[in-house]
Amino acid sequence: MEENHQLKRLEALRRHLKDSRNDGAWIIQPENRRYLSGYRAEDTQITESSGSLLIDERHLFLVTDSRYTVQAQAEAPAFEIITIKKGITEELPAILERAGVKRLGFEPDYLTWQVHKRLGSALKKLSPEIALLPFSGVVEKMREIKDESEIKALETSAEMISAILEDVISLLEPGLSEKEVAWMIEDMARKAGAESLAFPSIVASGPNSAMPHAVPTGRRLKENEPVTLDVGVRLNGYCSDITRTVFLGEPDDEIKKVYRTVRKAQLEALKHVAPGVKSSHPDTVARKIIDAAGYGKYFGHGLGHGVGLATHEGPRLSPLKPVTLEQGMVVTVEPGIYIPGTGGVRLEETVVIGPDGARVITKTDHLNEF
Repeated sequence: MEENHQLKRLEALRRHLKDSRNDGAWIIQPENRRYLSGYRAEDTQITESSGSLLIDERHLFLVTDSRYTVQAQAEAPAFEIITIKKGITEELPAILERAGVKRLGFEPDYLTWQVHKRLGSALKKLSPEIALLPFSGVVEKMREIKDESEIKALETSAEMISAILEDVISLLEPGLSEKEVAWMIEDMARKAGAESLAFPSIVASGPNSAMPHAVPTGRRLKENEPVTLDVGVRLNGYCSDITRTVFLGEPDDEIKKVYRTVRKAQLEALKHVAPGVKSSHPDTVARKIIDAAGYGKYFGHGLGHGVGLATHEGPRLSPLKPVTLEQGMVVTVEPGIYIPGTGGVRLEETVVIGPDGARVITKTDHLNEF
């Protein structure tokens, strides 16, 4: 992470602390941790952490264990690394006392009930006791506006997955199984230099394409059926996300109509993704087109979501909790129609919101312009 970007992020977090009831922030969410410190270690499961950040007006601590000390020292040079031996609930109270923190803000969406219970009990035994108070969504909100280094990273990730998807589509043929195609995607991603997939690839053919988040099966691709491919990679920490629905042959008239409707909804919605627009508005634009074609009940999810260090982050392009879109946000635009027992179509682009609107950074061609 470039030093000036990190400094700006830490300064912004400290401003939020001043405006809250807290005098210290305990950051445990992995993407938030990386965003603020540059520390890249991942948590293998919800009950096992590779470390956390403790930030107040005077201190920057990264608390971890001996498995990660060397990595933390290399990746988070701005932070004092504290290696614990007993566990976070046993040792964090003393660290907080050392820092002089009296009101500790924690991320309620990522702290397990068990850890909260144990730590809260330990903090109440101190004199004076230290209060645990929610500090919710602050870093996630900061992450919604990408700086230039993040946009470059997202563009590079999008370029990689776009090229991979184009190659995969060229190799599709009847008889391949969904699982075989999914493995093809992962193999290409690793060979291209991706850190990992951004999420498990969705490869859904025929009736399976009616499931928005279908898991690849042993079902084999067939002539004239839809094949939905929703894929992404993580590169330098940043995710990409793209979806295409393609056909091995000539689909029937109904699926052609579905495809045309989805593509029309997407293209029209893209015109309305711009600074100053409510995040619900592009969703409304796409939904009206799909409703008018008679498929409204088959479009059940929101139009899109933010992409960054996580595949799904704010803002959401949906009717729920609308916010005002701003320059520097990066979002997907992915309308879909899913007809149970028949099949479905989803088309997804990732876009950067610039001063004049949406700039598409996913590049794979749409091959089925019926």
